Amino acid sequence: MTNTRARGIVFVLASWQMDAPAGIERATAALASGLAAAGHRVAIATAVPHTSRSGLDGVAIEHLDLSVAFPCSDEKLRKAVLQHEDKIQARIWEIIARHQADTVVFTDALWGLGRLAADLPDGVCRVLAAHVLPNAEDAPPALSRADRVIIPSPVVKAEAQAACLPTRGWRVVPNALLHSPSAPPDDEHIERRRSGPVRVLARLGHEKGLVPLLTAADGWDRDLEVMVASAGFESATGSQARLLAECRALADGSSHITLSEGGLAWCEVPLWLAGAAAVIVPSLKETFGLVALEAMSEGVPVVSYPVGNLPALLEHPYATEHLMGDARSGPNTLLDKVDALLADPVAYGRTSKAMYHLAQDYRPDRIALQFFKAVS
Repeated sequence: MTNTRARGIVFVLASWQMDAPAGIERATAALASGLAAAGHRVAIATAVPHTSRSGLDGVAIEHLDLSVAFPCSDEKLRKAVLQHEDKIQARIWEIIARHQADTVVFTDALWGLGRLAADLPDGVCRVLAAHVLPNAEDAPPALSRADRVIIPSPVVKAEAQAACLPTRGWRVVPNALLHSPSAPPDDEHIERRRSGPVRVLARLGHEKGLVPLLTAADGWDRDLEVMVASAGFESATGSQARLLAECRALADGSSHITLSEGGLAWCEVPLWLAGAAAVIVPSLKETFGLVALEAMSEGVPVVSYPVGNLPALLEHPYATEHLMGDARSGPNTLLDKVDALLADPVAYGRTSKAMYHLAQDYRPDRIALQFFKAVS
């Protein structure tokens, strides 16, 4: 992708750090990388201490002093933002000037500081990226101050309309893959992988459906490998530690479940997912489904509930027939779908190839183009 004029874009996300086990952080990195690869000036402003390098080619890192410790709850972060608005505004102006930015993307109403009562320099476009439905307390100020609102899927708009939020002019910019897909898997590789383990990759959040899945998998006769990690944000102080202890107890009581803590570096995620016969995404809600997309990009079948944006990601007649469990029946339906798929080599092969080709629409260069169309 080429551009006649290089532009400057600053992303703001308080919890952003390299290799964070969270979708917004990874999606921000992917879009930033795609824009940088196209020759634009790109920076990410974060409150997490960093070195001067972001770890992403062409993407600068800038520090915001919010005087909070991570992991942090919504309540603590909101209090910090309200107490230090003048200081944060001055810092954002400095960052804009340094990178000659014409666009600032506040990546969430709260965690992306979208609610910040701060003016931007004349001519700078203020974008709110609502990756999830904004909190009722943060939505009004964030939406009233945004010049543009972008969302990763129509699911967020539907949720916002149900909450009686104004959605006119909102535009969809899907999340991008951080790493472009490798070559499509051939038949021999697909058949060899069919005998591998089933894997789950998730951050520690109750909406990710980990406890119900691990409970149901206790009597399953397949190997289930689960990788979990704590994010820089949590619903309440200590909630991630409590959930981890619950998952650990379930895994320790089963001979077929392996639970690993600490997560993976982003560059390791595609390879780890590629080693699975199938990936289960047991989420009870997903406004996009980045883990599913990353597995798909490696040609790995993804089994999930038909919730949120997951049906749209997996929208292929052959794939959806084999991959969508019934949410009303609980996680056993996911395990049954995996069993049926792995027992049918023809269905497995066709589904694997369908997954790979569906993922091509989310290459970072393509999403970067969609971003500029949405915010211009």
